[in-house]
Amino acid sequence: MKAAVLNEFGPVEKFEILDVPTPKPGVDEVLVKVMATSVNPLDFQVRRGDYKSELQLPVITGHDVSGMIVEIGTGVKNFKVGDEVYYTPEIFNGYGSYAEYHVAKESIIGIKPKNISHLEAATFPLAAGTAWEMLYTRAQLKINQTILIHGGAGGVGIPTIQLAKAMGATVYTTARSVHHEFLKELGADHTIDYEKENYIDAILELTNGKGVDVVIDTIGGTTLSDSGKILNQMGQVVTLVDLEIPQNLIHAWGKNATYHFVFTRQNRNKLDELTKLIESGKLKPVLNKVFTLAEIGKAHSLLEFRDSDPDFCGKIGVQIGN
Repeated sequence: MKAAVLNEFGPVEKFEILDVPTPKPGVDEVLVKVMATSVNPLDFQVRRGDYKSELQLPVITGHDVSGMIVEIGTGVKNFKVGDEVYYTPEIFNGYGSYAEYHVAKESIIGIKPKNISHLEAATFPLAAGTAWEMLYTRAQLKINQTILIHGGAGGVGIPTIQLAKAMGATVYTTARSVHHEFLKELGADHTIDYEKENYIDAILELTNGKGVDVVIDTIGGTTLSDSGKILNQMGQVVTLVDLEIPQNLIHAWGKNATYHFVFTRQNRNKLDELTKLIESGKLKPVLNKVFTLAEIGKAHSLLEFRDSDPDFCGKIGVQIGN
């Protein structure tokens, strides 16, 4: 099979499209023909070596799969050959999705939503799965609560807005003004231009000084320490960003706040819930650009340096199978 292989970490030129052996499914595993994948910030972070201590070279990376089961291993009970599935490969445990075939445990895969394409389905597992983990598993967001989602136009921000709205929350988000109209179409009630406005002042004004119940951090920096200034009493902060600098949480202490640190986990139940929302139209794919496996370096460059394109919004798909 063809695969994008890293023999060393570094710039996009380190990707090599090579012929490698097609894997075989083991006990409780399935072999999936990969029809499509997508590109996430985690992907370029892995490629450039941010997590090199977690991986052994050579490695095939990639964290989204949409495809079709072509072979099942012994012990598989819930899937059969021909089933169309989508999922996130086990992170840092085995090969990823930048290949024509992938082996996965049946416990982490879900049936692909019937109303979208493989390219669209591949935009969901990691990003929307992370959003589900943040909102449902950690924050346990409730109807009529208020939530601020940082980076609403990003790959995780977009499904987080939609999920929060589907759960009945009032949604605030930060984004460039060029994306405000689109994010409101997705469900954002209030949009804040972080380039022109101080989001702390904006949130306090919009909430009459009360603050929000939940803050979702997808951007890092000083977000954790600043969030305490805009939290309601007993508020919650959920972050998926590695801590790069020490954070002073004194403002959160006064709010009796709870902090959650999320590194997304893989399981079928989460995907089944996402599928219900996708098939009901409450969660929609936002696919920006499509590349081929041979163009994986271009796809990485577009996402890694997306700040050079202020109009960029949504996910990057990679077509692999036909």
